[in-house]
Amino acid sequence: MAYKYVFGPVMSGRLGRSLGLDLLGDRICSMDCVYCEVGATRERTCERRVYVPAAGILKELSLWKEEGLEPPDMITLGGLGEPCLNSEMENVILGARRLFPATPVAVLTNASLMTDPEVRRELCAADVVLPSLDALVEAEFTRVNRPDEAVRPKAVAEGLLAFRNEFKGKIFLEILLAEGINDSDENLGRLKDFCQRLAPDRVDVVTLTRPGTVKGVRPVDGAVLSRWRLALGGGETRTQERRADGGKEMSLERMTAAVAASLGRRPQTAQQLAQALGADPEKVRQAVEALEKMGDVTRRDDRGQTFYHGTGHVIED
Repeated sequence: MAYKYVFGPVMSGRLGRSLGLDLLGDRICSMDCVYCEVGATRERTCERRVYVPAAGILKELSLWKEEGLEPPDMITLGGLGEPCLNSEMENVILGARRLFPATPVAVLTNASLMTDPEVRRELCAADVVLPSLDALVEAEFTRVNRPDEAVRPKAVAEGLLAFRNEFKGKIFLEILLAEGINDSDENLGRLKDFCQRLAPDRVDVVTLTRPGTVKGVRPVDGAVLSRWRLALGGGETRTQERRADGGKEMSLERMTAAVAASLGRRPQTAQQLAQALGADPEKVRQAVEALEKMGDVTRRDDRGQTFYHGTGHVIED
């Protein structure tokens, strides 16, 4: 069955076999990051409202459960935009917990709304929160994240520190580096000081592995990445060698639906798709070819690799 708001499961180096929930249904975010894998933000805003009703998301999650598949390791709120913008986020977290009482709930966030005490209170219902903070030098923050005018890095950092004192679960901080944009020594020094104050349970320093929103944005080289990881205490994230389908063979129909849902959210090579879905590469290839013929997926070459993505993916020149 094809779902609008439930996607995966996919294999995650941080979360294991993760089932995703999309709380926006569109590219709606408080930022328009140059590296974002889902494409250019359609609506940039800090306004919280019901973008997708919690009842609709939970209905799909209930239907997914009724399929009788192996429960995921984690249910993860994320999707096409910033999940904290949905004012019914807490209802989704609590509803997911009722449907899967033994499965922890995680939230991916750009941390821009951590300045709001109500957002922090709602996030405390989760088990794991994965905020990103790519820069504390204002000019670099603006270049890499292109935030709504109301978002400032100092306030975001203060919100995260307040959340650390309120939250009993785990915080996995992610920092993404783009060459010549946010990889300065000044930014490294400020983020190092911040990480010492935040004391996250985990730090992941990463760089681009797929096409971003803006053409020409490049990953940092391995030496830079290693230096930042050493300074910030971050290791290399590796995807666990397990099947995302729980060890069961997917039918081609289900595989095609899973591939379409995954490519609708970020560009991937056929190899990345097979790894993320824990699936037979040949079945993935057949699914991609079928979607290409239907006009639902297109391909583009980037840095010597062929990436596939949904036709709604918007790239800036």
